[in-house]
Parts: sequence; structure tokens; C-alpha cells
Amino acid sequence: METAMQLRQISWDGAGDPGEGTLRAALEAEGFEVHVWRDPADRVYGDHHHECDESLWLVRGSLVLRIEEREYLLGPGDRLLLPAGVPHTARAGPDGAMYLIGTRLRS
Repeated sequence: METAMQLRQISWDGAGDPGEGTLRAALEAEGFEVHVWRDPADRVYGDHHHECDESLWLVRGSLVLRIEEREYLLGPGDRLLLPAGVPHTARAGPDGAMYLIGTRLRS
């Protein structure tokens, strides 16, 4: 039985290069369907939520997600586990952002 995903930020440990291929393989091994997403500098997403669990994994640039009153700053290699239904906003950094979005429906 699969447990519900918990909101969690996982910082990159700095070991090696957080390359797209390595991160994609890790997400797929966890059962996520993976999509590459690119945002231009300072792209803003207003308050919204998703119907499935997501794992956002930054490859390049930066991204700030705001959930309730807390901001989660993601840089290359950083990851955010975002459970389905959690309202949030997002803003790409001044250099934009490239990240992998892993999606997984709850069973």
C-alpha cells in the first residue's frame, strides 16, 4: 500500500552534477511520469493546485514556491515533493528555470 506524499524540500547535497538524465532516471525509478519544463526569467504562476502528486526537481536556474506563508527556494539539484491538492504559487528566478516535473496519481 502506497503512503500519501508529504510536502518536503530536499536540498542538493552538492555531490556531482545534477544532470537531467540522472534526475529523470531517479524520478522514473520512483514511479513518476516525467516532463521537462522551462520558464523564462521571472515567470509567475498564480495560486493553483494539481490533481496529482508532483516532484519538482531543478536542473538549472531557480524557482520559488510559496505554500501558505512559507517560501521554498529551489536551485540546481533541489527537489520539492508537492502532494496533490496543495495550493501554491511559483516564480522563476532572474535566469529562468529548467526543471523536471514528476507526476504520479495516487492509487
